[in-house]
Amino acid sequence: MTTGTGFSGEVVEYYARYRRGYPDAVVQRIVDAFALTQDDLALDLGCGTGLLTYALAGRVGTMIGMDPEPDMLAAAAAGAATHPPAAVAWVLGSDRDLPTVGRALRPLGALTVAVAIHWMDRATLFRVAGPLLRRGGGVAVVTNGAPLWSYDADWSRELAAFLRDRTGRPGATCQTDVDGRRLTRDALEDAGYDVTETTVDYTATLSVDAVVGGVLSAMTPPPARERRGFVAELERRLQPYAPLTEEVHVTLQLGLPRRPGATMSA
Repeated sequence: MTTGTGFSGEVVEYYARYRRGYPDAVVQRIVDAFALTQDDLALDLGCGTGLLTYALAGRVGTMIGMDPEPDMLAAAAAGAATHPPAAVAWVLGSDRDLPTVGRALRPLGALTVAVAIHWMDRATLFRVAGPLLRRGGGVAVVTNGAPLWSYDADWSRELAAFLRDRTGRPGATCQTDVDGRRLTRDALEDAGYDVTETTVDYTATLSVDAVVGGVLSAMTPPPARERRGFVAELERRLQPYAPLTEEVHVTLQLGLPRRPGATMSA
């Protein structure tokens, strides 16, 4: 994971405004898995605008959000005005920087990666993370639902068709699918973790504007003149399906370093 992922400038504005957050149940699963308390330090790697960082911040003593994109971190820091006071620090860096940053920190209660694992070298990340964790601490990889164009719903199929018409290719899965999660699970197990997978499911109602904004948060927006036509056409195609219902399945892959002599969990 390096700078140049494309999450800068206007993309960040769309990301901060339109990306979905995390239900309390997701945060609670992480807290319970690693017995997090106010004595803990946790690090959210690939934090983006801080959606999970802020959600966890009130459950630990100190929270660190780390991302390779300066614009993302600037937006994350600006978000403090809309969140309860918490001890949060923002660090510019990627998974490649974790060993260096980790040496400057006390042991972590949790290392979280939310909707960013596909940018990272899983095998190396999980291997270097283990020694940075306190006993009982672990790694949480969170898949926050699927891309908007990949749901089993008429409006989502219409969105996928629109994107194919515009780009000539299907929308990316961002490795949120079964194959992507298998890559994560295999890498965690190979690095010496016992892995538990759990899901939090909920139904959300989306406006057409929210879907359009979500799409623009996941791509380099067209130039302003072209964007007006892009937005108008997408709104026209989605409006017949409004209000739009999204069945969100948040998947958590929770890894605990395997203790010497312990057997692998099923």
